[in-house]
Amino acid sequence: MKILVCISNVPDTTTKITFTDNNTQFNTAGVQFILNPYDEIALARAIELTDGGNGSVTVVNVGEIGNEPTIRKALAIGATDAVRINAKAHDAWFVAYQIAQYVKANPFDLVLTGRESIDYNGSKVAAMLGELLDIPSVSIIKKLDINGGKVTVEREIEGGKEVLEIPLPIAAGCAEGVAEPKIPNMRGIMSARTKPLIVIEPADVKTFSEVLSYETPAPRGQVKLVPDDDVAKLVTLLHEEARVI
Repeated sequence: MKILVCISNVPDTTTKITFTDNNTQFNTAGVQFILNPYDEIALARAIELTDGGNGSVTVVNVGEIGNEPTIRKALAIGATDAVRINAKAHDAWFVAYQIAQYVKANPFDLVLTGRESIDYNGSKVAAMLGELLDIPSVSIIKKLDINGGKVTVEREIEGGKEVLEIPLPIAAGCAEGVAEPKIPNMRGIMSARTKPLIVIEPADVKTFSEVLSYETPAPRGQVKLVPDDDVAKLVTLLHEEARVI
């Protein structure tokens, strides 16, 4: 079985976010980048499915050369090889289109993504890949198993769970529960240095979005303490200041 895992290079969750160029560009100065946590879950499940010589796991990233340490981490975790599509990831459409062109030339049995990247939280790439590749796609899955030529996935819905059985190939966006992220060991770290990482140029594609500006959330206000016996004051604050009642 050949599995492709799409990975993103994202800022660490402790990063202080700032912007440059009149708030149109993310300021990367001094930022620590990591492998997107949801993509780590997808990668861990792919490695489990191919464990014992049952297949190969390729990771693909749309990004510039600065992303290669993150790609090497994915190789250290256990991916077989890696591909970097040499372009800045403009938006979800651009990323999905580039990956789809690669998959059309290099077919895979299963394409996995994280449910979303923790920087933009769009949850779009898996669905777009399904459409571009003309294969089924399922987003935000909590469980994934393969039996023969079919994959069984489980996802949460309003008031319960949904279990789907789908013939391969499919694209799926993985969430918590699919697998536990793996920590690279010393052997993995050493072998990652020699595993294949090929770089390909991006396909031409029309862009449909433009960033006008970014802005950070408003700072949190001061906490107001209300005596537990002053219900009237609490109601007044919730009504006039918080405006939640």
